[in-house]
Amino acid sequence: MSPRELVVLGTSSQVPTRSRNHNGYFLSWDGEGILFDPGDGTQRQMVHAGVAASDISRICITHFHGDHCLGLPGVIQRISLDRSPRDVQVYFPASGREYFDRLRSAAPFHDCATITPRPVAGDGVVAQTATFRIEAHRLDHGIEAYGYRLVERDGRRMLPQRLRERGIAGPDVSVLQREGELRGVRLEEVSEPRRGQRFAFVMDTRLCDGVGRLAEGADVLVIESTYLAEDEGLAVEHGHLTAGQAARVAAEAGVRTLVLTHFSQRYDDPSRFRREAEAVYDGEVVVAEDLSRVRIRG
Repeated sequence: MSPRELVVLGTSSQVPTRSRNHNGYFLSWDGEGILFDPGDGTQRQMVHAGVAASDISRICITHFHGDHCLGLPGVIQRISLDRSPRDVQVYFPASGREYFDRLRSAAPFHDCATITPRPVAGDGVVAQTATFRIEAHRLDHGIEAYGYRLVERDGRRMLPQRLRERGIAGPDVSVLQREGELRGVRLEEVSEPRRGQRFAFVMDTRLCDGVGRLAEGADVLVIESTYLAEDEGLAVEHGHLTAGQAARVAAEAGVRTLVLTHFSQRYDDPSRFRREAEAVYDGEVVVAEDLSRVRIRG
């Protein structure tokens, strides 16, 4: 598995189909494994995709409608069965604590998993590491819902030609990166600023300010496109987006790769979502399929 890669486990909305499982998305990020919205059947999809329960370090739940959380009991029990050594942090809307507790203990099992609940009560940073942070922003759905955004710290890109000119090679490159100076050569002389990568995850919502905040400058935006434009009235009524709306968000936010998902079972031609999105967005469009993978390109 790539150090930075999205593994799509499921792409259907409320009702799974013969070819689409309920939601489930696993983000591999430099040793971290973040599972988003594990719907029913996620544990089996993980087996098909080669994602181990011990790979999971964090779980992010946008809201507690079943197609976004009913796989949680099985995933947690598998984490326990496999005796994962990780302390798995679970982020979810604070108003849904009752539902989280029920799912956490939905059936008796030998519970040796370390699961730390992290209720989200408002917009802001919900996790911080030495290299990235995770933000949550409120969405507009029928119940409390949040989207998530991973933002890598800005860094520097090493320039091979300048390194060679100054005689810096091998392990010395790491020393220079760590210390900032080596044998009179400063890091700034042999590198250039590099903006940290950004990954955004937006599920069930109408258009709202939170969608734009999450999508802003994302290298990869995973976003629901439950409906096509012809059914925009249904999207508004039920708190969802169309493919065209999702694409306009991506265009306005400067997104690099747009990943459309969470498709209604009423549509049987995925290419229609691509055509609708490409009419308003000229970046890379991925119409997600179960068990597909999306590289987070540097």
